Amino acid sequence: MTTPRDRRPPPRERVVLAQRRGARRVRSRVEVQEQTEIGDAFVRGLIRAQLGLALRVGGVAATALAALPVLFLLVPSIADVSVAGIGLPWLILGVAVYPVLFGACRFYVRRADRNEQEFVDLVDD
Repeated sequence: MTTPRDRRPPPRERVVLAQRRGARRVRSRVEVQEQTEIGDAFVRGLIRAQLGLALRVGGVAATALAALPVLFLLVPSIADVSVAGIGLPWLILGVAVYPVLFGACRFYVRRADRNEQEFVDLVDD
């Protein structure tokens, strides 16, 4: 005599005859390494971002430095001010400019590193 336990069908098995042909998975890192069209687009995007950053930071720094002689020309009373026997224009041009340039350089390097990290994150996804 058979019991209800004996009547159970055997467990189902999944049979796969061929691999599924779905959407192609983008392998960004391989695309960049093999210099394919997609990888080239990624690299061009990074270069474009770095160039834009360099032009913006360089433009702001150059404008700030070029504005100082114009300021001295428009406000001649600045030349009359002296600190420790040194004229204020010379102090500004010889001392105060360097911390401003250092800040611009530091900003550029940090932002360039962030651009590269975003590129790596994009490629690794």
